[in-house]
Amino acid sequence: MQSIACSVDFMWVSVLFPSLLMTSRSEANMAALPLATAEVCDANPHLIMNGELRALHPIFQIYGRRQVFAGPIVTLKVYEDNVLIREFLEEKGHGRVLVVDGGGSMRCAILGGNPVQQAQNNGWAGIVVNGCIRDVDEINGCDIGVRALNSHPMKANKKGIGEKHVPVTMAGTRICDGEWLYADTDGVLVSRTELTV
Repeated sequence: MQSIACSVDFMWVSVLFPSLLMTSRSEANMAALPLATAEVCDANPHLIMNGELRALHPIFQIYGRRQVFAGPIVTLKVYEDNVLIREFLEEKGHGRVLVVDGGGSMRCAILGGNPVQQAQNNGWAGIVVNGCIRDVDEINGCDIGVRALNSHPMKANKKGIGEKHVPVTMAGTRICDGEWLYADTDGVLVSRTELTV
């Protein structure tokens, strides 16, 4: 009987005072959001000076529904080949970010809608690609963050050639496996360790 009364009270509050619920929900969502990149930079000039915190050059387009994301980095180096990308995204992501150095190729797409959908379902926080993607409309419907140089309609090779868990250099920054990535609409940061502010 008490649970019924609680649900009725909740219903009346939601009808009469919807702004109260919206405020509490938005506060909960804000608490769950990753750190804002501008605030991270402002609060950590010493980390920028000593190279522990680096900003990637602003060369990436924003794709996917999740414009703000963060997580520990997994690195991959490929060139016009997407087999290893697919293999990674078939694994559980556990909130990680896949950083793919595709050599900056503008001749084909190394990431498409199906693997991005799989990444979303497997719990990846995001994917950053130094190369092109395709199936943009499909990717933009996925609840995951994606950054790439641009889109291209041609598909990649499927030879399975590449290197996993190696340091990569892209967008003017050296990125290592196990570092942390923070992305939002202002840009992309890489930190040697997880940041709290």
